[in-house]
Amino acid sequence: MQPQWNARTSKCGNRGFRARRRWGSAEHLRRCAALPWFGTRELLGGESPVRVARLHGVGDVRVADELRPSPGAGETLVRVTAVGLCGSDLHWFTDGGIGDAQLTHPLVLGHEFAGVIQGGSHDGRRVAIDPALPCGVCEPCLEGNRNLCLSVRFAGHGANDGGLREFLAWPTALLHAVPDTLSDADAAMLEPLGVALHAHDLGKPKVGAVVAVIGCGPIGLCMVQLARVAGASHVVAVEPLAHRREAAAAMGAHVVLDGDADNVHVALSEATGGRGVDVAFEAAGTDAGVGFAVAAARPGGRVILAGIPGHDSTTFPASVARRKGLTLKLETPWPTLPRMAETWPGA
Repeated sequence: MQPQWNARTSKCGNRGFRARRRWGSAEHLRRCAALPWFGTRELLGGESPVRVARLHGVGDVRVADELRPSPGAGETLVRVTAVGLCGSDLHWFTDGGIGDAQLTHPLVLGHEFAGVIQGGSHDGRRVAIDPALPCGVCEPCLEGNRNLCLSVRFAGHGANDGGLREFLAWPTALLHAVPDTLSDADAAMLEPLGVALHAHDLGKPKVGAVVAVIGCGPIGLCMVQLARVAGASHVVAVEPLAHRREAAAAMGAHVVLDGDADNVHVALSEATGGRGVDVAFEAAGTDAGVGFAVAAARPGGRVILAGIPGHDSTTFPASVARRKGLTLKLETPWPTLPRMAETWPGA
């Protein structure tokens, strides 16, 4: 018997369709109605349905009606108002997984999301939602490093449903109030900003530092802005796509280089006076990007790897990194997901 996905509990079980008959007619219909492939509003027993988008396979996203979640102890019901799509979501959609995590059952993607609290003393409060659920009891958690939790659960990854649904029940402690000066989309973007903040903290650039950002997607663009705000004297952005180069220039990069240009290494050397950069932030997720970051860093410099590779491996020229005595840090404790650590309130 193949495991059956239960959209109401977000779990897989070994009880097949025939076994479900023993629940009785009404309960049987209600639970079947919660299944993504059933999705019939009339069979929801009068309860208000919610729309949910689940990834069933490579390129196979299905929108269906499911039962509205009921908050448990320490949880709050949230109506989702905005969801951003991360590069990791695209990996799930196009590859059916990312790194060492693979799709094993229908999954709700989305870990950049915001919403409005429904019910309770904070009814109507607009919130940004932290997608990481640490255990709180392992050694890293007790040390204050919850982003290094040994058994962390992450929205839209593995067996944990994310934000591409109308309502969700989420731990109250992971809901952060946002001011009305921020739009719903702004609030959802606090998660990638948190990732950039964490990377910046790992890089520790001093005031007046020379910084390079390799890869100018949303997180890379956040890194460009953070470097300027933190007092970098010179920010070099490297990006092969023209529209992203234009965005990097608009965000304050002093020099913007085409990552695909034959003379890009020469251009970076000229931009830094032949010295190299104090900190190279890699946000491309490619071996070429990592290699360029290593080449760009000055002797004794730092390289921060924040990009997510499509496959569960990263390579770079070791001899160059070794001769320069570089310090390399990964922005994430896992090979697949970036984390913002304890930077959310700061974001």
